[in-house]
Amino acid sequence: MTISPSDVVAWIGLGSNMGQATDQVERAIVALTDEPGLELTARSSLYRTAPMGHVDQPDFINAVVRASCGIGCCVLLETLQKIEKRFGRTRDGERFGPRSLDLDLLMYADQIVSSPRLELPHPRMHERLFVLEPLAEIEGDITVPGRGRLSALRQACLNQRVQRLGDGVPKGFKR
Repeated sequence: MTISPSDVVAWIGLGSNMGQATDQVERAIVALTDEPGLELTARSSLYRTAPMGHVDQPDFINAVVRASCGIGCCVLLETLQKIEKRFGRTRDGERFGPRSLDLDLLMYADQIVSSPRLELPHPRMHERLFVLEPLAEIEGDITVPGRGRLSALRQACLNQRVQRLGDGVPKGFKR
């Protein structure tokens, strides 16, 4: 896909804590690169993070990617849910429980959306260091629409356990 001026930037959070979680997240990043209308332009390192909500479950592996999108936010959400389903995700389990793959549309340009189907920015991203830390790795101190500067949001979450894995971003991707 060639990036055009009409494309918008979107940020997607990835997570897994079932099976081979690291492999699941890496394969999901590859799956995103194969989707029409998406071009990944940056990705974070992988992070090992403590579960939130239902804490009696394995740690998660998380990452964030930035994509140039030639598709609308609702189409992008549908695309993410189709990929989750291909990876074995079901939505009939406990909320905040174990997941084979979780793909969250975090932000879509600077849009603020509140509908029954979609909330942007993601309604809980500002409370989750497992999103904020990898997002800061690739974007620095950006502003989250309606929430404020990323640095201030991260400060409020420093009690959460988040550990960057490896030496950084794989070859072929930028921070």
